[in-house]
Amino acid sequence: MTRRITLALTGASGAPYALRLLECLVQADYQVFVLASSAARVVLKTEQGIDWPASPQALSQQLCADYGAREGQIVACGKEEWFSPVASGSAAPKQMVICPCSMGAVSAIAHGASDNLIERAADVVIKERGQLILVPRESPFSPIHLENMLSLSRIGVTIMPAAPGFYHQPQSVGDLVDFMVARILDHLGIEHQLMQRWGYQKQ
Repeated sequence: MTRRITLALTGASGAPYALRLLECLVQADYQVFVLASSAARVVLKTEQGIDWPASPQALSQQLCADYGAREGQIVACGKEEWFSPVASGSAAPKQMVICPCSMGAVSAIAHGASDNLIERAADVVIKERGQLILVPRESPFSPIHLENMLSLSRIGVTIMPAAPGFYHQPQSVGDLVDFMVARILDHLGIEHQLMQRWGYQKQ
């Protein structure tokens, strides 16, 4: 696997987006480093009824089994696993998506805090001039939120709020999830067939 990416989950609502994105990344033959905050685990339990193992090794094995991934294709990292590849510019993937992304994570990243592995991994991608995509889910945005996102956007971070459109006439929640995941995949340069594109007739 020559293509590598970091996928982080924080405490914002939107666990279905992250799980669907992980599925698509595995199908696209990426090696995925998965980081999840404590709050993200609460959200996963609340929204999806999923309890992820506390052990990174156990979680890696479970996710590989759940998503039909090859051994080592999904690598879960603990929140203070400072010796993981994502913590260093010499080894970290050049692409990272934080989905969903809490306003707390946005603030920490915007101000250069690296108090946990998610924040450090994002800091590494920024300093190495990689591609960082944040998928915030909050409403309404406060002036503080907007200023933090603007400061990140100005240095090249993609801010992609979880705000699915309806022009594709979604018939299910899954269709709305696929809309957002499709937009993320577009920005990552990954081919997909998740949704009909604007201006194209239905087949």
